Amino acid sequence: MSKGTKVPGYMQGKGSRNPRGIIGDREIRYKCSLQNTILDVLRGRPGWQEVPGQNNIQPNVNQANPKQAGSGSTTQGTTSGYKGSDGDWDFYWCDREWLAQNYDTMFLYEHQKILHFRNHYELTRKNLMVKNLKRLKKQTERELGKAEGQSFEFFPTTYELPSEYHIFVEEFKKNPGIIWIMKPAARAQGRGIFLFRRLKDITDWKKGEYQPLSDPNREVPETYVVQRYIENPYLIGGRKFDVRVYVLVVSYNPLKVWLYRSGFARFSNTRFSLDSIEDTYVHLTNVAIQKNAPDYDPDKGCKWSTQQLRKYLSAKHGVEAVKKAFKGIDNIIIKSLQSVQKIIINDKHCFEMYGYDVLFDSDLKPWLIEINASPSLTASGKEDYDLKFGLLNDLLNVLDLENRLTGKEKRVGGWDLLWEDGPILADDGNMECAPNGTTASIPNSFLGCHNERKRQLRELYTAAQSIKKS
Repeated sequence: MSKGTKVPGYMQGKGSRNPRGIIGDREIRYKCSLQNTILDVLRGRPGWQEVPGQNNIQPNVNQANPKQAGSGSTTQGTTSGYKGSDGDWDFYWCDREWLAQNYDTMFLYEHQKILHFRNHYELTRKNLMVKNLKRLKKQTERELGKAEGQSFEFFPTTYELPSEYHIFVEEFKKNPGIIWIMKPAARAQGRGIFLFRRLKDITDWKKGEYQPLSDPNREVPETYVVQRYIENPYLIGGRKFDVRVYVLVVSYNPLKVWLYRSGFARFSNTRFSLDSIEDTYVHLTNVAIQKNAPDYDPDKGCKWSTQQLRKYLSAKHGVEAVKKAFKGIDNIIIKSLQSVQKIIINDKHCFEMYGYDVLFDSDLKPWLIEINASPSLTASGKEDYDLKFGLLNDLLNVLDLENRLTGKEKRVGGWDLLWEDGPILADDGNMECAPNGTTASIPNSFLGCHNERKRQLRELYTAAQSIKKS
């Protein structure tokens, strides 16, 4: 292969070298496709320098494109490692559309980092997510037995339409009167979602299944998933909510997963009722939906921090019950990532920050609603901005392009190492959120626990510097 040949990043050998050398003490050069909190973080980071060029700022496309990655991209230009016309870069927070258009022709040097794995949509498109979970569940039951398969009972009964319309109808007839929810497979922010009780409300998808493929005039309906609606959500103040959980994957082979301590619960603006299933302000918690409610208060918003939520639930149900519920979220995270571990194109240059949406039912059982590859980084208020600023700053601390860490850390700021080719156990001195008197090892998972990230970072870097000197 000639020296100038471009090959996909994941095919790069370990011997590749940047003409300017590994980063070392020089400035870190970055590009960013979004104009929100992540750009503030990058611009405020000491020793980081923005690369000028037309690809740097694009409109905020967080979750905006309903099409599968690889189609309908509006991003202009290309970047091929240090040979691109926009100059060289070490770190690129790109959007999904740009990656789909450019990844397969990029030349990536050893140290470069870029957001998103090539086929991230295997986990974040709703139909593919369920397909992959179902497959791993069947494999687990076949190899380890039905009992072990119970650990996958965290997503509602789901079918893809129109392709599984007839199978869905059989299930629908077995359970007359229950409520189902329809969701577009590749849209976000609550767009296109509706609830129904009658088959006649989804006749468009019946036509889509049975029209002959040879029909040149065939109008194929958009791919949707239909799920059994969770009719008994946990309510606070009579309102439904779900929880946004941030997960960082830095490698799929081996699987290495970090879980952020902070997040938020998103509440609906209207008291919950099954009498008006057409009212999106009752049933959908997306901020993009709720902010349009007639009595929405932009100053108050509809959010609690995950710390507030955990304290509330612990006071009402006890620490042990809440610990079990949050352990269920850990299980959701790991099982879902394992379901795509052999499918995702692993690339040492790539990382992914997922936004998991989880809903508790009235028994405090967590349910996976969806997984976002581009969770919104636009802040809805000061508290939300502070959360996201710390989240993203600590993400960069985990990636450690400055080479300040030892590589053996279990915690970096607000991120806790949850899994590294197996579960990670907490150190003895890190037993937050554990019941009093706990001495046994517990998972290194602290979602909703105290997040004194700045103090922890100071201590961490001091300790790492001492280790490196010795």
